[in-house]
Amino acid sequence: MKIAADEVIHLLHHADQATLATQSLQMPGYPYASVVPCILDEAHCPILLISALAEHTKNVLADPRTSLSVVQADADNVQAAARVSIQGDCERFEPSAELVARYLRYLPEAEDYLALDFMFFRMQAARLRFISGPGRMGWLESDDWRSVHALSAADEIALLSALQTTLPDNVQLLGADRYGIDCTVSGLRVRQAFGAVATSIAALDTLATQALVALTT
Repeated sequence: MKIAADEVIHLLHHADQATLATQSLQMPGYPYASVVPCILDEAHCPILLISALAEHTKNVLADPRTSLSVVQADADNVQAAARVSIQGDCERFEPSAELVARYLRYLPEAEDYLALDFMFFRMQAARLRFISGPGRMGWLESDDWRSVHALSAADEIALLSALQTTLPDNVQLLGADRYGIDCTVSGLRVRQAFGAVATSIAALDTLATQALVALTT
């Protein structure tokens, strides 16, 4: 089955946590799985902020080969739920101020961690396994994933600033990309997909405005 990258993007953007499987240092050969907060960067790569004291951090610093799994949050039956497992390399990096601001828009409670021993990691996908329900599954290769449309931090900030002036009080913007916008509505996380890829800034402005109108009316 051919996998549409936008389905995977929407699932990942909708999630605020994931299961990270690392190569165990204490029990070599066995995977070590733990739940971690997660957002995506402008190229839809998973970004983790994890403590130096955590077992998974020690593991990934020794061996970056990891797997990250996300499951549709609101599904009643997990076997019928959309889910994705990403295999790839998880590497430590120093984030830009714009990326830190994006991370804190999605996970504001993480601000206190920035003064502690927490480190940022980015996962570069080698292969993705996507399942959208019984009998609907397939692989997405790294070249296909890396070809998805990205939105620069500067363009995202400009768009969010423009949209902010039209929002009702109960809606808070978290982030935007060329496939949809993320926000909270009365405190609940919402992913509003565009239904089409915004291949230009003009198209992005139009699609984002339409998505917000649909969300708030």
